[in-house]
Amino acid sequence: MGNQVIPGIGGSLCRRSGSTRLWRCCPSSVSNIRYRRIPNWLTLGGVVTGVALNSVPYQGLPGLKLSLAGRGVAFGSYMLLYLVRSMGAGDVKLMAAIGAMVGFRDWFGIFLVTALIAGVAGIALVAARGRLLRTFWDVCFILSELKQRWPAYVRNEELDVRSPKAMGLPPGAVIGAGTLVFLGTCARYGQ
Repeated sequence: MGNQVIPGIGGSLCRRSGSTRLWRCCPSSVSNIRYRRIPNWLTLGGVVTGVALNSVPYQGLPGLKLSLAGRGVAFGSYMLLYLVRSMGAGDVKLMAAIGAMVGFRDWFGIFLVTALIAGVAGIALVAARGRLLRTFWDVCFILSELKQRWPAYVRNEELDVRSPKAMGLPPGAVIGAGTLVFLGTCARYGQ
């Protein structure tokens, strides 16, 4: 029961023992909401835990490869977001830790769920602050700057996640919510 693999949603690492991975999301979410930071001990501990859980007791070398591939895909994807200043470094490291814990197949599911949650929560936030039209024009500006291969944050400080003027959700909390929803769905529906 404890080490049994649950087949399904794109990956073999979504296990009944997923609660081991779930607890890592909670402290990082709380820290990100309160301090806008994710401690390195959580992210590094997550990578080590993910690699150990997937390689030693469960699957050996195939589990190690899947864990490292998950870490690499997650890190690479979020590093691109970091380079255009739409994510912080802690968010990159958190997603890399989650990728190491669940593997690249399940990480992609977590990424999609996280994107959906972020989109809905973001629209709710800008609507609550009366900034829907301004946000629409900001998105148009970002796309225009990307077309010219110029980072949007250079000409508009509010679009830099590091700026105190930036409005946004704490990404670590949204990542935690996406991970909990995805793994909870896997556990609930046996996939």
